[in-house]
Amino acid sequence: MRILAIVFVALIALLQYPLWLGKGGWLHVWDMDRQVTAQKDANAKMRVRNDALDAEVRDLKQGYDAIEERARYDLGMIKQDEIFFQILPPPAPVPADSAPKR
Repeated sequence: MRILAIVFVALIALLQYPLWLGKGGWLHVWDMDRQVTAQKDANAKMRVRNDALDAEVRDLKQGYDAIEERARYDLGMIKQDEIFFQILPPPAPVPADSAPKR
């Protein structure tokens, strides 16, 4: 009777192995679920980025205001008969310790 119980326990353990550790086991399913969730998050971020780029492209195709804004800020262009003033930040003070010694 004791041998029969050991055989049944061994048989149950052998049946449980593929369920937990096999190719389609629970551990593999949990890992795949985690990867799917991470990919969905990445896709959502990319969807927001793509929507913003799409809106910018539509704006650039439809109006000259967006093109002018891009030219001014990205390329530094100015209009004809326009005066451009560039204000530079004051230079950082040089500490007395790092002044060259004579």
